[in-house]
Amino acid sequence: MLDTLLKYRRWIGAAAILLCIWAWSVDLLGWTYVCPFCRVQRTVIGLLGLLMLFPVYGHWFARYVSAILGAFGIVVASTQHFGGWRRLSAGEFKLQAPIYYDSFLLSGVALCIIVALVLLIWTPSRQR
Repeated sequence: MLDTLLKYRRWIGAAAILLCIWAWSVDLLGWTYVCPFCRVQRTVIGLLGLLMLFPVYGHWFARYVSAILGAFGIVVASTQHFGGWRRLSAGEFKLQAPIYYDSFLLSGVALCIIVALVLLIWTPSRQR
């Protein structure tokens, strides 16, 4: 599985960029509420995807930049996601309708995507 992900690393980066563009389009067209947490997360996903398209994605500087972006995105996504857990513990939790608007679920997905992209950038290719 890891070899397949590494083989298609650039395609995964392109998919991350497309996801970022789609999410920003939804935001800028006013189809969703303005959320600074979401904006940071989608931007980090897009920038990490952009790093994966460069031929030197394994260079120390690209890894350094990905670590900074990833750490920032992970902290923001975790902060937003923890808000859902806090509401759950207080007995106030309710999934937002429609479900794809729910910040708890979206921040959890963004957290997983950001971690996966950083790990792919940091995993050395076996061809080197």
